[in-house]
Amino acid sequence: MAKRNARNTRARIVGAAWKLFYEQGYEDTTVEEIIELSGTSKGSFYHYFDGKDALLSTLSDLFDEQYEALAPRLGPDMTAWEQLLFLNRELFGFIENTVSMELLARLLSTQLVTSGEKHLLDRSRTYYRLLRRIIAAGQAAGQLARAMGAGEMVKLYALAERALLYDWCLCGGEYSLRDYAEKTLPGLLSAFLPAA
Repeated sequence: MAKRNARNTRARIVGAAWKLFYEQGYEDTTVEEIIELSGTSKGSFYHYFDGKDALLSTLSDLFDEQYEALAPRLGPDMTAWEQLLFLNRELFGFIENTVSMELLARLLSTQLVTSGEKHLLDRSRTYYRLLRRIIAAGQAAGQLARAMGAGEMVKLYALAERALLYDWCLCGGEYSLRDYAEKTLPGLLSAFLPAA
């Protein structure tokens, strides 16, 4: 029970921070505002985070919360291919509407230069576990190709998504991330489909 409360407290802080970052911008958001919106205490905040900068690495947590919310919507009537495209469409729509491009670019750049933990590559994340489950089930049902292992397919899917996110940031959001991914991701991942 204590572990769940700790997870909930941390999640409330993260959720409040990213809401404020999106609405006010990172620079104009204070730790005090994050504490107030999250309904936590200063002690709780500093128990989980050294400061506001430490919250940048939690964007992957926010994404994983979205995947957890989306997982129940993956119906048995959807093929593995449809599930993968659904997850991408929904997450990229979420990113486009709730995460500032400045902060996404900042996260991507910190992951490039960090010598520490690379949160986006953490294979224990909900993201990777969910993708593995979908792809393995899709291969077992003959819906996805078996020429490569599920782990390699997960890696390629994640690579394609990161490439699309990076390009969107690089182009300054001049196009809809969700719409562009909906057009290009099927082609990028065409090797996932079994030969006709």
